[in-house]
Amino acid sequence: MREGRNWGGSALVVPALFLVAAFLLAPLALILRYSFDKYDPVKLMLGIFSPGNYVQAVADPFYQNVLSTTAYIAALSTVIVMLLAFPVAYYISRVESQRLRGWLIILTMLPLLLGNAVRSAAWMIVMGTKGVANAVMLGVGLIEEPIKILYTPTAVVIALVSVLLPFAIITLQSVMDAIPTSLEEAGQSLGHSPLRTVFEVVLPLAMPGVVAAAAISFALAMNAYATPVLIGGPTMKMMGPAVYDQIAKANNWPFGSTLACILMVVTLVLTVLSTRFLSRKYF
Repeated sequence: MREGRNWGGSALVVPALFLVAAFLLAPLALILRYSFDKYDPVKLMLGIFSPGNYVQAVADPFYQNVLSTTAYIAALSTVIVMLLAFPVAYYISRVESQRLRGWLIILTMLPLLLGNAVRSAAWMIVMGTKGVANAVMLGVGLIEEPIKILYTPTAVVIALVSVLLPFAIITLQSVMDAIPTSLEEAGQSLGHSPLRTVFEVVLPLAMPGVVAAAAISFALAMNAYATPVLIGGPTMKMMGPAVYDQIAKANNWPFGSTLACILMVVTLVLTVLSTRFLSRKYF
């Protein structure tokens, strides 16, 4: 009877596995195959297996710079997101009023109802030369003339942080809900300050959520497209727009697929390495 239940449970998973294989793994396998093809201006692909695209992408200083810039901006955005998300998530998880807690969660999730393009357009209004940010700084006397914020790496990081912050807050908040407040009370009864209690009691227990939130944020930042294009402008080169340019504009599907595969592999490797490092240090 137990074996029958196990087989029955496995059978329920089969449809989900089939959908994942059909709509996720199959396209990825196709992209991988395209990445080893040769580009032809007329036929697009010649059907010839060749690693030349990877050699070109790895050896080209331009794409080396694009990949390093993408990784740097993604890592910086992730660090800022985690520093901002942790105290907000902790506050939400410790609010006693369920009504206030519900409103805070709704406000946190509200930006996710808007698309990245809409949010990026809003940031363009805020960070433009004649935008809200420059107008406020001119009004209070912080600057004497408008400064360039839009179309800079700083603007991209700010916009990415605003996109990633809700994901990190919700992930951390769900983990902190499971940490009993009695443990904090015990730490404070032993003479720890509230801040020290958070760092020495709550943070180690919340590390699984920290790792998960950081991994999600880093992966989303590495693969961002709308934000670098609209906020970074034509001079801001990141991997997501580079993949789009090769496939949609240059019609070079093999090389675009190669860049996509490199982006996926680098994102996966960096995420796994950082996750294992944090796991060994705190778990």
